[in-house]
Amino acid sequence: MTFIAVALADWTATALKALVDRPRPPSHYATPKALVPLPHDASFPSGHAATSFAAATMLSFAFPAFAPALLILAAAVAFSRVYVGVHYPLDVIGGAALGVLVASALRLLVRARRRSPIAHTEAGG
Repeated sequence: MTFIAVALADWTATALKALVDRPRPPSHYATPKALVPLPHDASFPSGHAATSFAAATMLSFAFPAFAPALLILAAAVAFSRVYVGVHYPLDVIGGAALGVLVASALRLLVRARRRSPIAHTEAGG
């Protein structure tokens, strides 16, 4: 399910980027220069933040003892996108929220499906 959450977060972030179409920081500011090659798509939301938080959230559900480390790692990925100059802080906050939302919604959907009497009837024949 982690792969599905990451894919959904990535696709949703890509769709939102096209909808919002926010230019990246180097488009507005001459300095500082981006430390990595500038991606060609829009800035909001951060796809890196969305996918890393989707993965961290899903893995945290499965392995709660590792949740703090997983979320710190996802936050480091998000921070790195601001640090290298390709995102605004709000871009990564939005991406992080999107990733957590997608993973949480997927988990709720799967749990509801497992508890559904229809699911048991279909599986039971």
